[in-house]
This record gives sequence, structure tokens and C-alpha cells, in this order.
Amino acid sequence: MEFSSVSCISSKLIWGNQETIWPLPSRSLLRQPSSRILTLAMPREAVEKQKRSLFLYSCGQMSEIWKRSSTVYSALPSKRLLKLAEPRPISATYLKLRPRISPVWPISSSALCCKASHRILTLAQARSIHPNFKFPEQSEREISKAARRAEATPRLQQLAQPVVRKQMQLYENTSMEVPIRQIPLTALQAVPSPRLLELARPKVIPCESAMDRSPEWTVSAAAKQAVASPRLTELSHPPNRAPTNLVQFNPDAFIVKESAKNAICTERVKNLAQPITR
Repeated sequence: MEFSSVSCISSKLIWGNQETIWPLPSRSLLRQPSSRILTLAMPREAVEKQKRSLFLYSCGQMSEIWKRSSTVYSALPSKRLLKLAEPRPISATYLKLRPRISPVWPISSSALCCKASHRILTLAQARSIHPNFKFPEQSEREISKAARRAEATPRLQQLAQPVVRKQMQLYENTSMEVPIRQIPLTALQAVPSPRLLELARPKVIPCESAMDRSPEWTVSAAAKQAVASPRLTELSHPPNRAPTNLVQFNPDAFIVKESAKNAICTERVKNLAQPITR
């Protein structure tokens, strides 16, 4: 109760100081720690800078899994340990399926020391290059000293000048008949040939063709004095449609006929009209 009451009225804790969360009793301050607590309170040795292979497989820690005695480093392995340390022999299946960088099967010493025949030496020679074959030229050619010291002729200097194009004289788009560019006087004064005059003639309309009728035409006097028949008068009336709020509702749907009011119900209908007893 003493600790809880003090902790409730204590000020706000500050992280990182050396003060305790609540005051310790005098008995805890006078008590001697055990050997286990003293061992756990000792700081860990800083062994980060040690690069010994002894700490390589120590489960992620920088210390040994267990201490080794000095006799371990000078002891000789037994025959059993030497046998277990031998690498596993390669199976025959692996020798057949391993990649082509090594022979498919081991080569005997006699095959390695034998002399190759004339036929094998002929087949081992690399294929010669065709006499007409030319190696690709370099992308950048070296300019000779004579070409560097040469002086360009007046003709080359003339061809090296950029082409100066005349600026087109354009007109504003004020009318569709205005030319895009200025027409020279020679073209305006040119006389067309008979062929051009013949091609410039518009297409002649055939004699049988009639002109398009105007969409508006005058009504004749006889049509103005005509009297409509009863059928035309009936068709000229607009259709009587129900209002939009009654389009999906039939007001005569629940009207009972007089014959239905005087009808007598049959025994079968009475039986079907009884409610189902559940």
C-alpha cells in the first residue's frame, strides 16, 4: 500500500534518469546480492573487433559456444574422424548428367598420352577465312594529313554555302479567292491552249433533267376551298392519353361486374377459400 500510494501522487516520470520509479525500502538497500545477480550484472565483453574464425559459427553471438581446452588444438584425429572427413564420392548418375564443361566420363591416362592421328589433326584445325572476306571498317575513319592540309576550291566553297530561300509572300485569309502565294506576271499573261479551254468548260446538264423543286410552294385555290371528309376530321383530332400519374394505374381494375355480384359460389371454390390450418 505504501508503494501504490506514493506512485499515485508522484510527479511525472522522466525517461533516461537514474532514479527509481518508486522509492525502495531500506531493507532492499541493505540486502546483499547473490552471486548469480552479480554475474548477470557484469557487462558483456566488447568483442566486435575480433575477426577470428572461432566466432564464425557461434549462433550469431561474438563469443564461443563453449570453451575449448588447450589439448584440443594439439590432439590428432582418429581414423574414424578421418574417414568421416572424406568427401562423398560422386555417383555415376551425376557423371552422366553433369554439364559439358567437363568430360562426360573420366578419361584414362593412356587416352591422355596417346598421339593424335593425321585425320584428327586435320579436323581439329580451325576453319580458314574466305579470301574475299573483309573485316568491317571502323565507324570513325582517320583523316589523312594530306586531307587536313588541302585547300577547298571555289566550287566547294560555293556548294558549302547554305541555301538562302526567299520568304514567301502570304496574304491574309480575307477571301477564299485570294491566292495562297503571289502569282507571277508570266502566269497571269499566259494564253491557255485549246485543250485547257476544253477542260475548263463546266459539265453540261442533260436536257431530260429538271431543276430541283423549291421546298416551299404555293397552295392552289382548289385546295384552299376543299372540304374535309368526316374520316379526315376524325383523324385530325389528337389522341386522348391518360395523365402521367395514371399511366401505370388502371382505375377500373377493381370494379366488380354486376354479373359477378349475383354469382353463386360452388362447393369447390368454398373449399379452396378456406384458410390452411398449420
